[in-house]
Amino acid sequence: MKFLGNKATVMPLAAVAAMLAFGVPQADAQGFFERLFGGGIRHVPQRDFPPPPSRQRPKYKPDATAPAASRISSPSYYTYKSDPLVRVDFSTLTAAPEPAMPLDAAFQPSSATGAAFREAIAGLDSYELYAEKDIAKALVAYYAANPDFIWVTGAGANSRAQDAVRVLGEATSYGLTPADYTVEVPAAGASTGSADARLEELVRFEMALSARVLRYVHDAQSGRVDPNRITGYYDFPVKPLDMEGVLKTLTRTQQVRTYLESRHPQNAEYQALRVELESLQASADDEIVVDPKLLLKPEESSPELPKLLAKIARNLDDEMGGAYGEILARLASSEVYAPELVPVIKAVQKKAGMKGDGVIGPRTVAALVGTSKADKIQKVQVALEELRWLPSDLGSPRVFINQPAFTASYIENGEEKLKTRVVIGKTTNQTSFFYDQLEQVDFHPYWGVPQSILVNEMLPRLRRDPGYLDRAGYEVVNARGKRIPSSSVNWGAYGAKIPYGVRQLPSEANALGELKILFPNKHAIYMHDTPQKTFFQRDMRALSHGCVRLQDPRGMAAAVLGTSVDDIAEKLKHGHATEKVARRIPVYVAYFTAWPDMFGKVEYFSDVYDRDTRLQQALDSTEAVRSPAI
Repeated sequence: MKFLGNKATVMPLAAVAAMLAFGVPQADAQGFFERLFGGGIRHVPQRDFPPPPSRQRPKYKPDATAPAASRISSPSYYTYKSDPLVRVDFSTLTAAPEPAMPLDAAFQPSSATGAAFREAIAGLDSYELYAEKDIAKALVAYYAANPDFIWVTGAGANSRAQDAVRVLGEATSYGLTPADYTVEVPAAGASTGSADARLEELVRFEMALSARVLRYVHDAQSGRVDPNRITGYYDFPVKPLDMEGVLKTLTRTQQVRTYLESRHPQNAEYQALRVELESLQASADDEIVVDPKLLLKPEESSPELPKLLAKIARNLDDEMGGAYGEILARLASSEVYAPELVPVIKAVQKKAGMKGDGVIGPRTVAALVGTSKADKIQKVQVALEELRWLPSDLGSPRVFINQPAFTASYIENGEEKLKTRVVIGKTTNQTSFFYDQLEQVDFHPYWGVPQSILVNEMLPRLRRDPGYLDRAGYEVVNARGKRIPSSSVNWGAYGAKIPYGVRQLPSEANALGELKILFPNKHAIYMHDTPQKTFFQRDMRALSHGCVRLQDPRGMAAAVLGTSVDDIAEKLKHGHATEKVARRIPVYVAYFTAWPDMFGKVEYFSDVYDRDTRLQQALDSTEAVRSPAI
């Protein structure tokens, strides 16, 4: 969707009617209402904010023939199904003595290896090599146009092959599974069998290594799973990969290791996660592991409590030990959360920067106990996979929102110049995982109510009280583009498709607060201010309808517009206005339960939406399909 700044756009009434008659999709609702209502108008004086709603309500008798209540569903999670492997069809290579396809114009065969290759391909007749469909196709196409060995010289594997096999064997250091890329290397030296048998062994090794190298390059660049097939909350473009081009490059270079390693993301965050993974794999196990999903209130009991108390006692400093050491020692084996222990839990919660409510939940366990080694390893491996879905170069400047951390950062030239708390979507209204580009900042914005909120939350009340929107500071437009009173609409006649647009006027009560920062996307997600400031004091801040609420919206607006907070404050004095973001600034609405800070220290967060579990299921599905590797 495109916002038109200060220019008003006149839409044909037929087009308006058609769009409204079929319902404005949530993804396009905001942009549509901006165009329809002239959202790009420069200034609306602040004194024109609507007055407080009247308490008088018109009498309304519900329509007995009204359609049953309907709902617009949120995106769902899917059962991940990996594509089956296919047997590589070498018939086009083995059937004809001449190349099955025109030779590549740049192909320069070695007379010795070229002749050996043409003689060897007969050994592929009964060879059962399985690979992903696109890899199988690229493999045959490449060798049909380039009939020569890449990985074989003379009677054995060459140095290029040795480098490739070593890199594939080091896949664990990238959070990948080495078994996915295993290739049996022919023994060095002359075979004790016939020359034909040796050639067959070598050509099969050639094809197997090329297939696994292509799999490795794909996985390094794009990840092992297709995220968009896990859930509708994921939205990532496909990264193009010229597989034949990969093999051509490997034919021409002796720097195989350098090339293969360059296919991984080339950013500091990926490298920091790799270092963390290596460190974890080399470290000793933590013998005290507490259930990360523990939920315990005073006077309740759990066998996990003694483990939690032991972990707390181990990390006590002198001050805390003097105040609570005796209680911890006396109740060390208690499975009952006794009242005496509540002050202990509150104290250690506050010391960890938490609210200190005395309730033991997942965030308390994570803060007081930390994450177990096994869980950390899984979180880092998941994070490495997710990073492969993003661009290799994350860009500078950029805005990075990490949902499990409940933070948003503005980063420029390797420096985190702003970090602010955020509120993200509730588990029933989850914030999606995607990336886009910032486009504009709206001061004292209108809020175009998404169809999902209009249908799911407003419609039941409107059926009882059709004038509610008039009193609450909203505008309604009909299919002809005319603003009409909410009270004139028979809301009881509609279900999931409502042929009216609704937006909230700028005001102190506006759901978006005093500004919003837009990056047009089909999920209708953006960053904005909020009148509900108290939410930022909570530890668990998954509380919105899906958009990202900022604790410091003025600071973020100043950062992306390249100006000062004082300048933003001045702009806000002049009512509704829009300003374009002049620079290219990518924004990542990301989801990482393990993520490094700007100094490379990896921090761990709770899996708010249980997405790590679902990603692990997708990875397991992929591994199961790949298990018969060759």
